[in-house]
Amino acid sequence: IKLEMPTIDLDREVTALAADPEVVETLESYAMTWQKLISIALEEQLKKVPEGNGPLAEIDLWRERNKSLSALSEQTKLPEVQKVLEILQEAESQHTGDLQIVLSNVRKHHMEALENAKFLSTLECNLKTLTYGTGFNVVLDTIPTLMNALRTVWIVSRHYNKDEQMVLLMERIAWEISERVYKAVDLHTLFKEDRAAAKKKLADAKSTLERWRKCYFAVRAQIEASGREEHWEFDQKRLFEKTDYMTSVCQDLYDMLQVIIEEFYNIIGPELKAVTGDPERVDDLMRAVNGLTRPVEDLTFDPFSIENAHDWKLIVEEFKEEVSVENIKQIFVQNLKDPPLYKNQPPVAGAIYWSRSLFYRIKHTIMRFQEVEGLLASEHGKEVKQIYLQVAKRMKEYEDQKYSHWRNETEHMLPLLLKNTLLTVRSVTEEPITTKKSVRFIVNFSPTLQEIIIETKYLEQLGFPVPEIARYVALQEDKYLRYTNGLKNMLDRYHKLMETMNEAETKLLDDHIQEICSVFKSGHRRLTWSSLGIGDFIARCTRAIRKFESLVHQIHKNSEDIRNSLLFIESANLFKFPLSKNGDELPKVKDFFEYVKCERAKDVTHMVKKYSAIPQLLMKVERQVANTNNGKSPKLIPYYAYWENRIYQVLTQLILKNLQDFNAAVLANVPLFHIEAILSVPEIVLQPNASEIDKMTVQCVQDCVEVTKHFVRWMHGTCIECPPQHVKKDEVTTFSFYSDVSQNPLIIEQGVIITQNVQKLLASLSKYLKPWKRYQVLWKLDKGVVTERLAAEKPACVTFDEQLQFYLKIAQEVTQEPLIKEEQCIRLQLGPLVYMVQENARSWVTSLGKLLNDSAREELFGLHEEIQVGVFSSCC
Repeated sequence: IKLEMPTIDLDREVTALAADPEVVETLESYAMTWQKLISIALEEQLKKVPEGNGPLAEIDLWRERNKSLSALSEQTKLPEVQKVLEILQEAESQHTGDLQIVLSNVRKHHMEALENAKFLSTLECNLKTLTYGTGFNVVLDTIPTLMNALRTVWIVSRHYNKDEQMVLLMERIAWEISERVYKAVDLHTLFKEDRAAAKKKLADAKSTLERWRKCYFAVRAQIEASGREEHWEFDQKRLFEKTDYMTSVCQDLYDMLQVIIEEFYNIIGPELKAVTGDPERVDDLMRAVNGLTRPVEDLTFDPFSIENAHDWKLIVEEFKEEVSVENIKQIFVQNLKDPPLYKNQPPVAGAIYWSRSLFYRIKHTIMRFQEVEGLLASEHGKEVKQIYLQVAKRMKEYEDQKYSHWRNETEHMLPLLLKNTLLTVRSVTEEPITTKKSVRFIVNFSPTLQEIIIETKYLEQLGFPVPEIARYVALQEDKYLRYTNGLKNMLDRYHKLMETMNEAETKLLDDHIQEICSVFKSGHRRLTWSSLGIGDFIARCTRAIRKFESLVHQIHKNSEDIRNSLLFIESANLFKFPLSKNGDELPKVKDFFEYVKCERAKDVTHMVKKYSAIPQLLMKVERQVANTNNGKSPKLIPYYAYWENRIYQVLTQLILKNLQDFNAAVLANVPLFHIEAILSVPEIVLQPNASEIDKMTVQCVQDCVEVTKHFVRWMHGTCIECPPQHVKKDEVTTFSFYSDVSQNPLIIEQGVIITQNVQKLLASLSKYLKPWKRYQVLWKLDKGVVTERLAAEKPACVTFDEQLQFYLKIAQEVTQEPLIKEEQCIRLQLGPLVYMVQENARSWVTSLGKLLNDSAREELFGLHEEIQVGVFSSCC
């Protein structure tokens, strides 16, 4: 619109022009024209609506309105227009007020359009992303930002701070979000796409729709929490009705895909064909699954439209119905050969129960969908119903086949199973079954018989007629359970008792074991599960086991006493060391070994006492088993031998362990005794010397081994000690364990190791003393010869001083040497050696001092004589 400007001359003053009637009349004509044009233009702008349903159309509307009103507003500000208004106002024209009202409206609507265009431009970037962005992930990220921007507009804008204006804008945004979902989710191609990708698309679409609602309520809560802003009390139906409905449709579609992928395609395939052995049936099932989505793909209405909600619900319910039938059919086909059973259910009744439960599930589904008008009347509904009838028929055939096979098998097998003996016998090792410890008795109640009993009870509950013999056996279940428990407990008691016995005890009690086995014999040879004497048999076996158990416990009690005696012997310490009386004081070598010998003798006395009591304990066993008490029972010969061998093992372990402990004490860095280093001219030696210490060590080790001489062997086939034997004239021999123990290679080796370690230790100490040989000049030279030679040479005093300083330095130097050297088990006392070296040095000092004294006296006397002679000569 272009306003036409006046053609008359308006250069004069406003007052002069207002006073001219012709001018006023002409200008009033222009003013009326302007008013009419501006009113028409403004009305046209206010009538315009956004060209589209999205939010960007609203931005375009306000920009266009701003542009148009801006151009019109600029024309009203021209100097010519303003001069006309001034003239008419001066002339008090009646047309001035109407034109001013129109111009005021233009300015008002222009400012509104300018402001709205400015504020909406802050949303433009997010709205363009919402409209044109690629992928739902972009939209999901945009919605929270957009909602926060809307809050800013709500706070700042004077137009969009009203409910109706903001709802209109948000409604457009909700429409745009719905449109994005509608365009992305094409039902005609959705189920033909990659199913995983289709699932993700639906999940993202649903998340986008849900994000719109969540972000709205999150910002609304922030506004309410702030307490400074007008609350959002918008019409939620306008904002969310469509998006919420589309959310539910997306969820329905997602569930359809989930069912198809997870419950069908992931199960139906080569594995199912291999399991069922019926590939054609599996292929038919696959084709049926592929047809599940056909009603959705062939829709003639828009499922995302709320107006079609009822029709969509019918489609979803129909899908669920068919899925339920197909799912049950698939489960049935997949598990035909190995149906899942509930806990404690037998295989046949359990399989029938499983089949019926599947049938009731699909029957319930069909009955429920019959309540929905027209659902099963459609072509697709009729197909589903036909599938249901086919599956139901197959299930009935499956039940009949299972039952028929079970009945035939039961009528054939049950009489045979009742003829089984109560017990079976088998060997738990490769040993002959005559070895009583390897024999194991087992309750011979067939699991098949137990299964028949359970099947009978369950099948009767399911309404099937069962054979009379099966019903009779099932009624006896409690009795069979009582018998099997009684037999099992009895046999467990016997087997546990046998496990407590070693080989020697098994041989010892062979007659008693044979007696029990003879009681068991009727259980695995004669008595069957249809016999009448099962209870009496269990009672007889229990009495026999109880009697045998008492005997075994008595023998074990005596065995425990013997083991305690042997444990006392085995744990004896044959190398008890003397305790130092006051910390640092240690015994001499001889005293040390003498103490060990005395303590060992005391302990051996107690050990022999314990050993001598063992035959009496064996005679108690003899009395219990053979009714004799002389220690010579032929029946107990293996038992005597067993314990004699145990005694040998204990004594061997005793000696070996003590020698090992003694060797460890030798190598430990804890001194046990002390020796001295002395000067035995011309050598520095140990006292006692290494040979004597080695000899004492060997003797101590030998004494330890000879402890076994005190343990006298038993006469062959008895537990009586063998008396001394006269082998030669005046030579008496006692047969003990020494001859065997002393020849044990481990003991011989340990004795050699101890000796070698002591020898190494002594050699090390001798090596330690070698540096003391630097002082051997003190005792290797003959003082008399040296002093005579020195006296003959008449040395100067300086020579004497050097010699004296040399020996005095030695005497002082040795005082700095350590007086004790500890190495492993030996403490070497160096005090005596230091003292003797000092004494030798002092002896040299004394001898040299005497020689110097004699030499000085001699010179003094000679000088005195010379003085006397000189005085006498001068006097003369």
